[in-house]
Amino acid sequence: MVTQNRAHLQTLVLVVFVVHLSQPVCVDSPPETEAVLGQPKQLICVSCLRREEVKTKTRVDWYYMPKTNNSQVTKIHIYKYVDRTPTDLSGPFKGRLTWNGSQDLQDLSIEIINVTYNDGGIYECHVLREYEFGIYTHSTSIIKNFTLNVKEKVPKDATAFYSEIMMYVLLVFLTFWLLVEMVYCYRKISKSDEQAQDTMY
Repeated sequence: MVTQNRAHLQTLVLVVFVVHLSQPVCVDSPPETEAVLGQPKQLICVSCLRREEVKTKTRVDWYYMPKTNNSQVTKIHIYKYVDRTPTDLSGPFKGRLTWNGSQDLQDLSIEIINVTYNDGGIYECHVLREYEFGIYTHSTSIIKNFTLNVKEKVPKDATAFYSEIMMYVLLVFLTFWLLVEMVYCYRKISKSDEQAQDTMY
């Protein structure tokens, strides 16, 4: 009886774990505002879908506004994604932009292949979604913008380096502790099973 209950519990834990992993995860993270000269740079734009089961059409438009001292800022349409077709538009970024979004269109990012000093400025990500509910269509739109600064090189951050080392050490320790706990629990359950069988006979 104890062994059968344990088998049911293990099956339940496995099912919950698989269902949890199969759920789509969307984390709306703020974009990084610094780029390195000559390196690729991802321009992050995340728009989480709240109703994944509803049929959705998504259009994404990227705009760029260069840094100028003039009060009038020219907004340049540099990239669009319509009907699952990315298009690199003519202009200062022609041939240097690639689609870097996800298949489920929650991450709508693009990437600059080779950053130049002229790429510094304001970027806008316009997302238009159309949700189809039978004969009814509902539209939502968002605009996300950020300012990108281009630097010659990124200074080494000692704090980030040490924090990364500590993270790996902690990960190894937690893995080892989890293995010890699993062995301990397995031995304890095996011993209780043996005692239960002895009492039955």
